[in-house]
Amino acid sequence: MSNTLSKEYEASLKSIETENYIDRIFYRPIGFQLARLLRNTGITPNMITILSIFVGMAGGILFYYDNLKLNIYGILLLIGANILDCVDGQLARLTGIKSAIGRILDGFAGDVWFATIYIAFALRLANEYGTYWFFLLAVLSGISHLMQANITDYYKTLHLYFISKDKGAEFQSVEEVSARHKEMKPGVYKALYLLYRFYTQFQVIATPVLQQMLRNLHCQYGDNIPENIRIEFRKKSSQLMPYIDLLTFNGRTLVMFLFILTGQVWGYYLYEIIVLNMVLVFVMRKHEKICKMFL
Repeated sequence: MSNTLSKEYEASLKSIETENYIDRIFYRPIGFQLARLLRNTGITPNMITILSIFVGMAGGILFYYDNLKLNIYGILLLIGANILDCVDGQLARLTGIKSAIGRILDGFAGDVWFATIYIAFALRLANEYGTYWFFLLAVLSGISHLMQANITDYYKTLHLYFISKDKGAEFQSVEEVSARHKEMKPGVYKALYLLYRFYTQFQVIATPVLQQMLRNLHCQYGDNIPENIRIEFRKKSSQLMPYIDLLTFNGRTLVMFLFILTGQVWGYYLYEIIVLNMVLVFVMRKHEKICKMFL
């Protein structure tokens, strides 16, 4: 990759510091090449996001069948959906076409994929075992997934905020989100933004020490946090990234695909509800301790 192309590739990423290994070697390079092909076509990032929703749902539906061939097709479709998810963000950064609704849609896409998967698993298991109790596990998995994705996104966006104002432009306070919501005209976008408002409020409630740290830093420095504090916080935050990555698409799907290929899809419910929630609690406690160092 030439020096110019390499710089353009890095510009298409949020930050190399928050990208996990599989993204760096597989998803992001493919996403970058597709984004370069699409940037002068008039196709917008939101169009790509909407396409990814349908591709991911199609993949999830194929997991309903106890058929290895169809399940492999489902895995490939889900991988394709995640590639498209990379394309929309990288296309947005290459073209400068960004919007709050685009960010909301981007997060919504993954939630729809996994909701489809959890329902498909429940229906498959109901057919196999003759009971609909698996839908309870599906609901618990869905709730767990929403909390994990919410906090993971918050910590990664916070890390970007401590890199620079530009990188952390998506990091917003509840007050900023609420004010933006009030300004919006009634309609679908305002309804979607209301969900984002609740999403942000949960992040604040779940991270009290982090909120205190941000208030203190803002009182002392405003938006001009000293570089030494930024570097030190990122150093501590980076230590948690391997655990946070377990809660991302790559971390969870590697295990999910294993359960699907072995035909034991019920096992993924337990992994989601027990193991990943234990990881979430561990990460949140560690992150709050890190924030306490900066009070």
